[in-house]
Amino acid sequence: MPSQIKGPGLFLAQFAGDEAPFDSLENITKWAAGLGYKGVQIPTFDGRLFDLDKAAESDAYCDEVKGICADAGVEITELSTHLQGQLVAVNPAYDVAFDAFAPDTVRGNPKARQAWAVDQVTKAADASRRLGLDHTVSFSGSLAFPFLYPWPQRPDGLIEEAFDELARRWLPIFDHYKDKGVDIGFELHPGEDLFDGATWEMFLDRVNEHEAAKINYDPSHFLLQGLDYLAFIDLYHDRINAFHVKDAEFNPDGRQGVYSGYQPWTQRAGRFRSLGDGQVDFAGIFSKLTQYGYDSWAVLEWECCIKSAQQGAAEGAPFIAAHMIEPPEKAFDDFAGGDRDEAAIKGMLGL
Repeated sequence: MPSQIKGPGLFLAQFAGDEAPFDSLENITKWAAGLGYKGVQIPTFDGRLFDLDKAAESDAYCDEVKGICADAGVEITELSTHLQGQLVAVNPAYDVAFDAFAPDTVRGNPKARQAWAVDQVTKAADASRRLGLDHTVSFSGSLAFPFLYPWPQRPDGLIEEAFDELARRWLPIFDHYKDKGVDIGFELHPGEDLFDGATWEMFLDRVNEHEAAKINYDPSHFLLQGLDYLAFIDLYHDRINAFHVKDAEFNPDGRQGVYSGYQPWTQRAGRFRSLGDGQVDFAGIFSKLTQYGYDSWAVLEWECCIKSAQQGAAEGAPFIAAHMIEPPEKAFDDFAGGDRDEAAIKGMLGL
């Protein structure tokens, strides 16, 4: 019996480039398939690989995209709108930095940039429907994150208003996704207002438990926060629609802790690593997800400050494949069972 979790999949964002085989969807999917990947998560913000505007409107283009992937031997796992989702909500402290995610026509104009981002994320639902996909992945954006640490003291109502506004911006998008039969999984990530279970609950309450609001589960961000990422699955498994398989390590010492002292990635206490090089308990994660019936994709998101992308990708497919679990077709102790006998049951209970 095959695993109910599908994979291995590969998020293409970190690999796209201007040189072959990373310069086109045709080339990069053949490269990924050659490494053993069965699916690809497509970044809708990279025009070298995908045209989101065209995909939202054209069945013919979507058929072409599906054909390219099928010819390479991979499926599309999800569409990603991480960069556009980030721009749905941007605190002014981040305006200049996040302008880099937007086209030139809206840079320096936060309102126009937000409108562009909302349009982009909305189009991803349309494109997903045309591609036959039920799930997408994204970021929530952030209004409150600059005020993460409560010093100086936050004025009463600041965080509440930030989350109220975040919900107001996302609710119409969720409604559109629901109409299309698609959902959107937020990668809970420091820098976003949604970065752990508590912030997720604050947001979910404000969007009235909207059925289109889901979670792209990525344990690496939880390990670096000291959060119990296995217990997280127990709490929120019914909302997990996607899974980024990404490793990390946290090695605090006398100089650094969670905040890592503004150090570059190689010198931080918390670092992202290639699969198998970090501290994430993937055996536990795959077991938990299988236990709760997760049946979508396990997708490598490669981010490592030490190992090359090519080596990380080559090692990632067999690593994920080795963690896939075939659910049992029968209970392990069935051999010792017997047919139900009402009289025997009552006799055993003295009834």
